[in-house]
Amino acid sequence: MSETSTHRAGFVTIGGQTNVGKSTLLNRLVGQKVAIVTPRPQTTRRRILGIRSDPDAQMILIDTPGLHQPRHQLNRRMVETAHRCLAEGEVIVAVVAAGGALSGDDRAFLADAAALGRPLIVAINKIDRASRERLMALVAEIHAAATRAEIVPISALTGDNVDELVRVIKQMLPAGPPLMPGDEYTDQTERMIAEEVIREKLFLAMRQEIPFSTAVLVEQFAEEADRNLTRIEALIIVEREAHKGMVIGAGGRQLKEIGTGARRELEQMLGRHLFLALRVKVERGWTGDPRRLKELGL
Repeated sequence: MSETSTHRAGFVTIGGQTNVGKSTLLNRLVGQKVAIVTPRPQTTRRRILGIRSDPDAQMILIDTPGLHQPRHQLNRRMVETAHRCLAEGEVIVAVVAAGGALSGDDRAFLADAAALGRPLIVAINKIDRASRERLMALVAEIHAAATRAEIVPISALTGDNVDELVRVIKQMLPAGPPLMPGDEYTDQTERMIAEEVIREKLFLAMRQEIPFSTAVLVEQFAEEADRNLTRIEALIIVEREAHKGMVIGAGGRQLKEIGTGARRELEQMLGRHLFLALRVKVERGWTGDPRRLKELGL
């Protein structure tokens, strides 16, 4: 048999409400850190693509911003991106959390996904936190809400039953050769990866009210081949003067902690030494400025 008749390949959209574990699942499926993960809602702001290449199938995985009620221009851009990416998938993986009953927003998302007519899988995530009784009740709810969907309970955090999810996805992919080189695991540039990792460390370091109103822009990304060194200069954008002081911290300690954490992780990911310089700038109203959002890739 030819490779085309035995091999499967296609785009798989991972969607759902905010904070259900979509990015954790993407990283688990790819086997590499592709998307940043924090406990903060709305961490993922743009389309993130990961690639899993196995001998029998290649999955082009699309992580999307979490669905939520938009209050600002930035939120609206994120929700629009999520809906647009949903239509890109030849297979759709809808992620719901196992903690409680289906919300009205969950039901609306499942209806939108089913209406596209693509193969649909509902991944019930965080089963490590749910009782068997609660899980079975949720399965029944999903069966009623999405009658044609395959349901796969998983834990993206522990990896429990993720192999079964992979098997089900592969069955639904169209037959065909690989769509991307087998040694690639994302379409993000190193500059984009640097921006995301710095933003992750910022989110993890700061209190809840600050992360949403911050962004990261790499202004310089220069290779010094003779020294096996990459020089990165990045701008952290905040909306308020008070936030700038909090990001920098007393004596610059908070900013140094953010930079040290980002540098260490990026050196491990990129496999070379880094010089990382961070500065903080106040831009009032940037979250509502369409021009600035476009410049930031949002």
